Amino acid sequence: MTFLFLLLHSNLNYNLYIVFKMDVLSIIWNADPEFFSIGPFTVRWYGLLFASAFFFGYLILSRYFKNENLKPELLDKLTLYMALAVIIGARLGHCLFYEPAYYLANPVEILMVWKGGLSGHGAVVTILIALYIFSKQINKPYLWVIDRIVIIVALGGFFIRMGNLMNSEIYGIETTLPWGFIFVNRGEIMPKHPTQIYEALSYLAIFFLLNSLYWKKQIREKQGYIFGIFLVLLFSARFLIEFIKEPQVGFEENMLLNMGQLLSLPLIIAGVIIFLRAIKKGKTT
Repeated sequence: MTFLFLLLHSNLNYNLYIVFKMDVLSIIWNADPEFFSIGPFTVRWYGLLFASAFFFGYLILSRYFKNENLKPELLDKLTLYMALAVIIGARLGHCLFYEPAYYLANPVEILMVWKGGLSGHGAVVTILIALYIFSKQINKPYLWVIDRIVIIVALGGFFIRMGNLMNSEIYGIETTLPWGFIFVNRGEIMPKHPTQIYEALSYLAIFFLLNSLYWKKQIREKQGYIFGIFLVLLFSARFLIEFIKEPQVGFEENMLLNMGQLLSLPLIIAGVIIFLRAIKKGKTT
């Protein structure tokens, strides 16, 4: 016998049920990716959450800049650089790392960011390039800039993974755990690990840790300290969660480590090196 308990319905155009079946608790997830529509104009959850990452990131960075007596207009320039770097890098990273054949054959679809398909690894590359340019323009050490930005990047990862949840994408393998999600609009009939939530909560915890470290002056002044911790924690979390993710693309099915894990390993190693160097040098700004 099956009992359904309705949690959310209608006003936001999606259904969320908790299902008790054969003594196994699972959650039926049938989210509508669209937040609302007015005529041809549509706002999707993914886009809304993506924009939220920049909004809250801007507010937090403004506190950092005020704390260090930096001009507000510098933050506006940095926000523009970051927005372009994240969108371009994350999209190109997904298209080139995961589905190069498809997107090279359909290049126009590379521009369709609202359909999902972003790679955090790709964003890392373009963010580092953008921050290098920015650091030269404001005459600040490169690691000084990165140490502050990665705190916001961790928060942004939380919002993006929640956007993935609303799109019912990037979920895990089958599970009998009581919080397994049945992604109805993906045609699933068995509970799956909600790996979007696992990653989102991991990134949120990393954000709170790094933010607390920033407000410790003796840590903030050690260039690379926060950046190193960010790389190790965020990509270690990504590496571990990938073990229970379904393959994003076909070629990953027979791989011992998938593409996300292979891309995470060098970043974890780099994080350890950067962190140890920051401790050893203890260099202050």
